[in-house]
Amino acid sequence: MRLAVALLFALLSATAHPAPFAVQVGDARVALDSPPGFSDTMFMGSPRLQELAESLTSASNRILLFALTDLDLRRFTLGDPIEGRRYMVAVTPRGMERERITAATFTSFVAEALQGLGKPPAPGTDFRQHLDRLKPGTAALLAELRRDPDVVSVLQGVRVPAVEGREEAPPQYMLSTTTLILLRGKALSLTVHSAWDGPADVDWIRSITGRWIDDLQRLNSR
Repeated sequence: MRLAVALLFALLSATAHPAPFAVQVGDARVALDSPPGFSDTMFMGSPRLQELAESLTSASNRILLFALTDLDLRRFTLGDPIEGRRYMVAVTPRGMERERITAATFTSFVAEALQGLGKPPAPGTDFRQHLDRLKPGTAALLAELRRDPDVVSVLQGVRVPAVEGREEAPPQYMLSTTTLILLRGKALSLTVHSAWDGPADVDWIRSITGRWIDDLQRLNSR
């Protein structure tokens, strides 16, 4: 049975996941895709994955894409626990779906969405030391990655609260990027999450976020 499921997963991966797909947002069809190494899970109709995706965003948003790594999706398909080290989600505000978003509206949307983040630490600051000065579980702005008229992207980090009874364990950290982007007159929010074990994870999340932005802009310029 596990072999049959694995073969089914391989077939789905080969035929469905690599191709971009379109989602209807109000009166517009927005082209979406996940970066290489990730697969969208929305096609599966899994209540467990839907619940996980919904836990990552506000109920005021509609989830358009929830992507796991290819390896995690394979684990899930086989009934094994997923690692959940890296994942990403794309949403759109339900209340703005039917609006044609102008540049001015998008600017207001960005200001509201990012209010309260504060300022990033000075260049050269050790991000972990910065987070260690904050209460565990407090997300902090670490850097602004892009600010264009139609794209604003930021990097955040958080020190994960210790599990009760394991307070002496080494601290754990998580990274995330939030990107607000205007595509075909619609406002979308893209989020990438990653565990943070070292500098390579910071480089990775910066790179994959930039690639995802560029890919979606290219797909929706046609």
